[in-house]
Amino acid sequence: MKLLKFGGTSLANAEKFLCVADIIEKNIKSEQSAVVLSAPAKITNYLVSIAEKIIQDKKILETINLTENVFIDLIKNLLKRQSNFPFIKTKETIKKEFNRLRKIVHGVTLLKQCPDSIHAIIISRGEILSVCIMKNILQSKNYDVTIINPVEKFLSVGNYLDSTINISKSKKRIKNMIINKNNVILMPGFIGGNEKKELVVLGRNGSDYSAAVLAACLDANCCEIWTDVDGVFTCDPRKVSDAYLLKSISYKEAMELSYFGAKVLHPRTIEPISQFKIPCIIKNTNNVKSTGTLICSKNSSEKNFLKGITHLNNIAMFNVSGIAVKNMDNIISRMFNVISRNNIKIILITQSSSENKINFCILEHEIDITLDSLNKELQLELKDGLLNPFKVTKNLSILSVIGSNIYEKNNIASKIFSSLGASKINVFAVAQGSSKHSISLVISKERILNAIRNVHNNLFCNKKIIHVFLIGIGGVGSTLLKQILKQKSFLDKKNIEIKICIIANSKKILISDDTIDLSKWVKNFKKTTEKFNLTLLNKIVKNNCFENSVIIDCTSDQLLSEQYVNFLYNDFHVVTSNKKANTYTWEYYQKIRNAVSKTNKKFLYETNVGAGLPVIETIQNLFKTGDNLIYFKGILSGSLSFIFGKLEEGILLSQATKEAKELGFTEPNPCDDLSGIDVARKLLILAREAGYKTELKDIKIEPLLPSTFEKHEDVDKFLLELKKLDLHFLKRIKTARNSGNVLRYIGTIEKTGECFIKIEEVNSNDPLYKVKNGENALAFYTDYYQSIPLVLRGYGAGNKVTASGVFSDLLRTLS
Repeated sequence: MKLLKFGGTSLANAEKFLCVADIIEKNIKSEQSAVVLSAPAKITNYLVSIAEKIIQDKKILETINLTENVFIDLIKNLLKRQSNFPFIKTKETIKKEFNRLRKIVHGVTLLKQCPDSIHAIIISRGEILSVCIMKNILQSKNYDVTIINPVEKFLSVGNYLDSTINISKSKKRIKNMIINKNNVILMPGFIGGNEKKELVVLGRNGSDYSAAVLAACLDANCCEIWTDVDGVFTCDPRKVSDAYLLKSISYKEAMELSYFGAKVLHPRTIEPISQFKIPCIIKNTNNVKSTGTLICSKNSSEKNFLKGITHLNNIAMFNVSGIAVKNMDNIISRMFNVISRNNIKIILITQSSSENKINFCILEHEIDITLDSLNKELQLELKDGLLNPFKVTKNLSILSVIGSNIYEKNNIASKIFSSLGASKINVFAVAQGSSKHSISLVISKERILNAIRNVHNNLFCNKKIIHVFLIGIGGVGSTLLKQILKQKSFLDKKNIEIKICIIANSKKILISDDTIDLSKWVKNFKKTTEKFNLTLLNKIVKNNCFENSVIIDCTSDQLLSEQYVNFLYNDFHVVTSNKKANTYTWEYYQKIRNAVSKTNKKFLYETNVGAGLPVIETIQNLFKTGDNLIYFKGILSGSLSFIFGKLEEGILLSQATKEAKELGFTEPNPCDDLSGIDVARKLLILAREAGYKTELKDIKIEPLLPSTFEKHEDVDKFLLELKKLDLHFLKRIKTARNSGNVLRYIGTIEKTGECFIKIEEVNSNDPLYKVKNGENALAFYTDYYQSIPLVLRGYGAGNKVTASGVFSDLLRTLS
């Protein structure tokens, strides 16, 4: 015997009813099956609304008509899909039920009250009609059906709206039934009967409970709960993208998951299947091929002892403190007795004997009754100062990690706390479940989602996740996003995931609480109306609780660069192609290094010099090993390298500059390149890396543009003005060529620390002679590299190589 239970989402419409019928057919071919049905999706909500609003709502008949029409439309669609479905017969039954409902409502309206017994009758109509419809579907397929009336067979105790089934007595009643072994057994869920044989209901999770009890009564070898998810996941897959399906969990683990908020099964459902050792499988009617999750006595694999992370929201924590807690043994028992008498559920308790205090958690909506009860019970102790006034902390959540014998695993707690600590999430209280299958932590409700994601990744996936906050989506920034998207599959294989949390430019910002879809970011960025400013950015940075967060600055903004120290102290790595921070005052330069040292965060700026060339890391490693700079010379501007190469080919300066801009080699305004200031910044960075306390004003620059040259903010006007210098540079190129030399724009650092930038003629023996077309070349003469310098050469401009360098720095934050 197999027990099948189908929830409301599995019976939402005609198509799903027929899908359920197909599942039943497949099962009864191999063994007899009993089926428990819920009401179709939303029907119970409609019926509850009717029961609760009969007296106040004058339009209650409209709700009844609406509910009836849902059923009529459902069987009409059934007839379209199954021509022999007994539509007229089923419709008559539906009409009869709703006419009865109207009479009930009329009577309640006259009485001006709705007794719980009537309330139960009203809200149980959905399950009864589900069974009626399914019986007619199966009979039209030539199957014989036996219907179990739970009012007669399930002896229940309790009130009309939340009863509990006496399994042993109910089992005897069902055993006395004569059921043909070829018949399909159908029963409405959610319903029982009291000793007076009056209808009672079993609570809002009552259909699953009904199924578990019927499985026990029929000695079923298996109980399948069919719903709209593939089974039990390590976490809610709607909130955590990395959550995965569990093949099996134990009854105890399922109980812990359920108790702490997971939508697995209600604890009352787990009790019967656990007591009678009935394997239970959670399956999906939308994905019948899925194997689902098996709930049984033991794990299928002890290696996978961790089973899931779940949480409860809207929690309040009571703090009870004072000398009475330690010195008066009866205080605790009195306190919990009065809480129990008021049916208040305590979810979690922690005690500190050293501080004479107890913390316990309840649901927020029970705060007032709890406070009132405790104040009355302990009024003398409060008056005499033996107890401090009760402190209540609201807006909390409980995060629980569930696993088999989790208390025996030494590293689990440390991983949980390291994840929360790295995310700047405070823990208010910690408790280990009495069953030794859970660890629970009380944290702020506003932090719960990030806490779940970070802890889940650390315990279940162990992915290396980088949370990226990207500022600047010009050529470099937008190219970087393309490269990250392109490399996603490669990074997945390396167990690395890059989550883009924000994308911003100087005007707007796109924000995600998880990750921005890079295949749609341009479209979504256009839609966003959120304005960007540094105040907003700093607020986001301060409140950030993601692990391994990185600010990427792909702008040339001075004000943004002045925030780097703040970013570092707020636990962000900083990756930047913006040279402004490293070329600001020596004082600020040192502040950044001090922040890096104190926070153990990374400040990476490889693209500040040489774009994608490994310049910074190479010389840093040299100087760390004791090498010293003797002399440096280099071509540090990809744009000027390109321009001077074109001048050799006879192309005019203005045209060469225009081509360089179109290829993305120059700054937004090429005037910055030709002024020499960009080269000066790069040379300053190299000088500071070599240990010289140099300021930007100390660098002697021979600009390409004469002091009399009129500079324009408008790029087109600037390029037009530049034509005045075309003839001058043609002459200089010719003069150099006549001597067998070429012109290069070179930066040098002397051993004294003096820095120069100027146009020089170099001969064919010089390492910079052949450098052109956008290349950079840097020649370092050091103690280790003297007669033959260390030369780094390659493309030093362009969005692709610069973005690649930023990307490389980003991945280095993981090391």
